[in-house]
Amino acid sequence: MKLTEQQIREMIANRRMIMHPDMEEYEDYQTDQQLKRPQPPLVKAAMRETAIALPLDFEKLKIDNDFLHVINSRRSHRVYTQQQMTLRELSFLLWCSQGVKEIRGRSYATIRTVPAGGARHPFEVYLTVQNVEGLKNGLYHYLPMKHQIECLEEREELKDFIGRALEGQLWAAKANVVFFYSFVAYRAEWRYGIYAHRMCMADAGHVTENVYLAATAIGLGGCAVGAVDGPLCDEVFGLDGDEEFIFYSMPLGTVSEADRQKEKDFYRFVEEEGL
Repeated sequence: MKLTEQQIREMIANRRMIMHPDMEEYEDYQTDQQLKRPQPPLVKAAMRETAIALPLDFEKLKIDNDFLHVINSRRSHRVYTQQQMTLRELSFLLWCSQGVKEIRGRSYATIRTVPAGGARHPFEVYLTVQNVEGLKNGLYHYLPMKHQIECLEEREELKDFIGRALEGQLWAAKANVVFFYSFVAYRAEWRYGIYAHRMCMADAGHVTENVYLAATAIGLGGCAVGAVDGPLCDEVFGLDGDEEFIFYSMPLGTVSEADRQKEKDFYRFVEEEGL
């Protein structure tokens, strides 16, 4: 379908509206929380009968505790050495970006290692795993309440799926893990209703920035990717595509300073086109 210039301008204008904090107030509007309707679950239930416990003894990792150095060192990485990632490193990345520290009230909200509007934390983490210590290659789902992962499907060959899932960005197929983030819509909409969605976009940034910093602190690298084939990912991970759908991703892997020039080559067009 070819869009006209007028259609493009209208679509951009409409989609900008979600970013406006001064959205129109509807005098009689009440959210489902205000209407005392049942609260949705804080997390998605396990999808399989068995799960793998993740280590929490992070003192065994070599962590850069110089916060300013970590901040200044953080950058996107698209070149991976394909050396093995340890299970403890994977555990650290998941804990730093979605780990549950405590429960607020009896079961009102999760207090996690990242902020979220109203402590709703409306995301689930699915992941592809290849060449991670102690894990079979395949598709997994993170269970934050118990800090476990469950294997949804063993799949030795993942590169084709990753390339298609990230709209042809084949560099990501060399990552040890790719985090795929789903949005569980009603988890946020229950509290904020028609006003839920703007904050959720900010929350996604909170999550992936923690991943960036955690990866940098232990010598790994990654790159958040918004170009995701949502319907394909929903089908592969068994999501309905409406109440829950994949919208964001982040490949992560082992990196080397020796590949710095290869990283720069991704932006060679800037010099070639004189931008």
